[in-house]
Amino acid sequence: MDVLGDLLHRARARNAVVRQLIQRPPWSLTFAEAPPLTVVATLGGHASIRLGDDARAATARLAAGDIALVAGTGPYTIADDPSTPPQVVISGRRKQVVNASVAAAAAHRSLAARTYGDGSPGATIMLRGAYELRGDVGDRLLGMLPPLAVVPAGPRTRPALDLLAAEVARDEPGQDAVLDRLLDLVLVLALRAWCAEPGPARPAWYRALADPAVGGALRLLHGDPARRWTVAALAAAAGVSRAAFAARFTGLVGEPPLTYLTGWRMTLAADLLRDTDATVAAVARQVGYGDPFAFSVAFKRSRGVSPSAWRSSSVRPGPFPGG
Repeated sequence: MDVLGDLLHRARARNAVVRQLIQRPPWSLTFAEAPPLTVVATLGGHASIRLGDDARAATARLAAGDIALVAGTGPYTIADDPSTPPQVVISGRRKQVVNASVAAAAAHRSLAARTYGDGSPGATIMLRGAYELRGDVGDRLLGMLPPLAVVPAGPRTRPALDLLAAEVARDEPGQDAVLDRLLDLVLVLALRAWCAEPGPARPAWYRALADPAVGGALRLLHGDPARRWTVAALAAAAGVSRAAFAARFTGLVGEPPLTYLTGWRMTLAADLLRDTDATVAAVARQVGYGDPFAFSVAFKRSRGVSPSAWRSSSVRPGPFPGG
């Protein structure tokens, strides 16, 4: 399994919420309580997106077909233009109309419905998907993204957006499951497109996947993280010398192979301790440690607390407001 696929599989979103936003200029929507990851796509027209609640903050422009990935739980604003004053503030499933001139137009809209707004001529049509990602694996996925990443329109993302938009307007059995899967598809395509673009902000491991030796090793580590891997075994699988493999892996990924493996094992262990009732010894075995004491030492070095203390202090996730 490749790194991105493993992250997405293990960080599988819960209670994903998809909304279609149809707004005629001038319009401005502020989301005061964002989930950890939001996907915003412009289907028709154009929009701007600004992080934070400062009107002077930098903004990104979205043309038709563009996708924005918002990572973080801070507020953000979507509007027809950066200069448009705030009109509606959405907090969880509550909305507050802050501009009296739009109060009448906004009164009939329901955040419980999948479509917010009306189809007036000249309106901007957008999709917004709200994600809550799981645990430390989710944090690891979010950590590879900047607070705001914009993916330009492309021939691979547009068909998925069109299909998601068509399904949002339907109300049939199993519709939530369909929307969840389509939103996952849009997210994967957007992440893949963003990671593939050149730039220092892109995760080093993604670029490393293109290297036959290092990419193959990353897939082995994620495919079987509990195996007793050694640098020699990984180098042999890659068909290169131990020294050459270690140097190439460290240069491309940014850390030695076994350091990377230990970090990934601790990420998996943190989620197992939080989300399951497995004993510390069982968790240790699942992430490749035959000795619970050695696992506890490694975990405390990574997280600053013992596995038992981590478990007792962690709060298992509940539903999130995704209006």
